[in-house]
Amino acid sequence: MPRQNRHKVSGSWLFLAIVLCIYGLSGLLDPDAASAALALFYHIMQQVLPILGMVFVLLFVADVLLTPARVRQYLGAESGLKGWMLAVSAGILSTGPVYAWYAVVAEMQSKGMRTALAAAFLYSRALKLPLLPLMIYYFGAGYTSVLCLYLLAFAVINGILVEKLAPMRA
Repeated sequence: MPRQNRHKVSGSWLFLAIVLCIYGLSGLLDPDAASAALALFYHIMQQVLPILGMVFVLLFVADVLLTPARVRQYLGAESGLKGWMLAVSAGILSTGPVYAWYAVVAEMQSKGMRTALAAAFLYSRALKLPLLPLMIYYFGAGYTSVLCLYLLAFAVINGILVEKLAPMRA
């Protein structure tokens, strides 16, 4: 007898089904707690969905404007000092949560961005321009200047080390 084609359920769908069953059961046992959980879920989704929308828009713009040849030219292996300056400057100017940038950086890497420059971009995000006046007020201009120089230097050092330890896969 020939074997029939059976649809295999992936683990992620199975996990979703189990979680939904647990939520349904908890809703039957304690409707107030289930209502509070759904309200919290709704509140979290209101915060996360605009960020995800921004990520998708950035990915779309990156996909349209940044061709692999252009990324390799400005952020590839042959970009030199120009690539370092661009990556660090873009990291300093980037705003928002870092997880929103992970997808954009991954897309750039798939188009030829050096691993070192991706790491330098993410590391240089620690330098927050809007917070510099407050930092100068609390810690002084000397301390703030030295810290900023260290952050920039270690962004480059970190990028070099990351590229040596985890080279980009072809």
